[in-house]
Amino acid sequence: MSSATWRNFFTYNKYAQITARAVRQSLKESERVVAEKRGTTALKYQQWENGVGGPQVHLNPEEVKSVGKSAAV
Repeated sequence: MSSATWRNFFTYNKYAQITARAVRQSLKESERVVAEKRGTTALKYQQWENGVGGPQVHLNPEEVKSVGKSAAV
């Protein structure tokens, strides 16, 4: 079996997500909490027309609020 067999089942991004989750879960409690905070992302969407950007829309607004609070700590 080849080492790249995972490519038959999912994309590289999904593979990286699975392995990152496994590594975070294997850490001690204190390091795991810090690593999980680093793993949080904020997604925004902005539609451009005629070279002008429209308003930015947060795709996960609840997570954005929690990221802002944890970054200030």
